[in-house]
Order: sequence, then structure tokens, then C-alpha cells
Amino acid sequence: MTMVILHGCNGKMGQVISSLIAADGEIEIVAGIDARDEGKNPYPVFSAIGECTVAADAVIDFSVASAMDDLLDYCAEKKVPCVLCTTGLSEAQLAKVQETSKQVAVLKSANMSLGINMLLKLLKEAAKTLSPAGFDIEIVEKHHNQKLDAPSGTALALADSINEAMGDSFGYVYDRSQVRQKRDAKEIGISAVRGGTIVGDHDVIFAGADEVITFSHRAYSKAVFGKGAIQAAKFLAGKPAGLYDMADVIG
Repeated sequence: MTMVILHGCNGKMGQVISSLIAADGEIEIVAGIDARDEGKNPYPVFSAIGECTVAADAVIDFSVASAMDDLLDYCAEKKVPCVLCTTGLSEAQLAKVQETSKQVAVLKSANMSLGINMLLKLLKEAAKTLSPAGFDIEIVEKHHNQKLDAPSGTALALADSINEAMGDSFGYVYDRSQVRQKRDAKEIGISAVRGGTIVGDHDVIFAGADEVITFSHRAYSKAVFGKGAIQAAKFLAGKPAGLYDMADVIG
């Protein structure tokens, strides 16, 4: 049984993870951390990570960037591995993640979905075969109309995965409206769509002469990210210090 502290337990993702773990016999939440507590959780909730007195095998974090420094300090001091899912970290905080990983296991990934991380792996192999054969590469991502950033971090991670496999030889193009010219073979086009309540759609298109191959991932609820975080916590418990990502989880 993996015992975890849920950092940000009363947020939307925190409640999703609480429900998922309640139905999982291999993992248990022993404490939650949240600035507000409405008494709806079956585990004790502390207002700050520094106040937590409950031992655990790992921390799952879906909180806010402003809480990150205290969380990393806690994990380093207590030697508790951390699955870090909060986005929007500053450069200084990202540097602190690196430093903390020298003292304790930290897992950070652009997307916690197992499906997306398998897609990252598959795209590397596809690019090695299809790009030299003349296939152009385009990425189209779609999200709900409340999302503030574009393109999504996942779309960039997909592009980076391809680029890494090809020796970082590609440039990224986000807008063709200002330039009247043919597409360059060494570019990856990235387009963003915003509308409705789309949780997250990503299509990676390999367009060749007379044929098109499309790799697609559809997220129908936030549960896919919660499931990935839970698998990551099970994986990370007991691991030595180091910086891990979801690629390590899927193997």
C-alpha cells in the first residue's frame, strides 16, 4: 500500500484524485493540504505543508505555483518523493525543482496522462521513419474556451519529442498569416483551437505525398491526468533521489 499526501486536495484535480484513490486498493491518502477545508474529506487536512505531521511514501501535488517553494523544502527535509503536477512555475522555481531532485525523488511531466506519454514515445519512432521520407509534420491542439495559454504545454511537449528524435533540427511555426511563402521542410506547424468545453485534443499529422498519418489523443475528462498522477506516485515511492518524468513510469 502506497501512502500519499495530497497537496491541493480541495481543488478540482484534488477532488478527482480523492475519488480515484478511494476506489484503488493499492494507494491511500493519509493527509491533505489545502488553504481551505470544508470537512468533506475522510482524511485530515492541514492548511500548509509545513504543518503536516503525518508520514507518507509520496506527495501528489496539484496546487498553485505560490505554494511550490514550501512544498519542495518539505520534501527535501522529510525525504518524501513528490509527484509535481502544478504548472506555471517560474524559472527560479524550476531551478529549485532541479536542486531538490538531488536530495529526493521528484517526478515532473508536461502532461500526466499515460496516453499522452505513450504518444510521446511513439512519435519519436514515427518521426525517425517518416520525416526523412518527406512527410511534413503539423500539430493541432484543441481546448476549452477558458484556457489562457496557447499553444498548450502538451502540444509543445509533442513537438519537442519529435525534435529531440531528429537532432533538434526543426523550428516551430505558430502563425503563417504574416508570411507569404512555401512551407519549409524543417518546420513543425503548431495550431491552437479554443472553444466550448473541450478537455484536451491533440492531433499530430504526418502529411506525405498521397498519404496522411495522424496520431490522435482525446481527453474526455480530467480523470486521465489524475490516473497518471496516481500511477506516478506508486512508481516514485521508494525511488532514490533524481528527476523523473512519465516516460520513466511507462518504461
